[in-house]
Amino acid sequence: MAVANARPGHKLRQALGTDTLLPYWLLLPSILYLILFFVVPLSQAFFVAFQDADGGWTLEHFRKMMRDFRFDDAVKYTFLLAVTIVPLQLITALIIALLVNLRFKGSQMFLYICAIPLGLSDLAAGLVWLSIFADRGYLNSLLHALGLLERPVTILSYEHVDWLFGAVVVAEHWRATAIVLVVLVAGLQMISKDYLESADVLGASRLQKLWYVILPLLRPSLQAALIIRTIFAFEIFAVVIALAGDFLPVLAGEAYNWYFLYQNLNIASAYAVLIMLISVIITAFYLRFFRLKEEERR
Repeated sequence: MAVANARPGHKLRQALGTDTLLPYWLLLPSILYLILFFVVPLSQAFFVAFQDADGGWTLEHFRKMMRDFRFDDAVKYTFLLAVTIVPLQLITALIIALLVNLRFKGSQMFLYICAIPLGLSDLAAGLVWLSIFADRGYLNSLLHALGLLERPVTILSYEHVDWLFGAVVVAEHWRATAIVLVVLVAGLQMISKDYLESADVLGASRLQKLWYVILPLLRPSLQAALIIRTIFAFEIFAVVIALAGDFLPVLAGEAYNWYFLYQNLNIASAYAVLIMLISVIITAFYLRFFRLKEEERR
């Protein structure tokens, strides 16, 4: 009787191929999500960016995009933010991950506290830092209470673009470092203690173990963290809008303006395609730069 009842379940497992295909079935929801909300919209944006009103192919939308008076500044500030934020976040996340990996008392709580910003949206993080950097925000109030300021200092002003840039860097550094941190902590936990114990036997110092043992073994995690974070850095938008508005143009912000304010889907799609191409190039660079020795031999 038990054998008879087990047969239908066994046949179902055979039909689904769960004995060998179970990991792929578990990945299926994520794959469908990516296709529905990323691949399909990107494909539509790609075709819209190259189509004219008659349905033919054209590059006119890209020409108009590059003639936009805000295009050069958007490219400049997007790249400046990326090359400033990503290294800072990588260094900060690596230091925190190494501290957590020491497993001192309270290290798990320390990790949870550092990962709190991971649960905040871009816009929410921008509003948090807006309340800090505003004229009557927490920073000015604190400095005034300490007697260091007689009147509020205007940080978020079009007259001080460098201050706006710094405010965005601070806010984005606080918000998104946790993304890199989680990846690096997972990578460090996968490094076998045997390597570190062998290095101790050979008399390696902590710096030597970090440089010659930990970092080489952490290359796959560094690669994944850099790819994810750099792509997000080129898509930065909500934090910039919350803190700087239109005074600090970025590529994603211009795509938003052309879509919602100017009602021009073609040029907005051209901006989206440009961001996608930059992301693909950066990803290819990281994949090449962090290529493992085994892959290079092939």
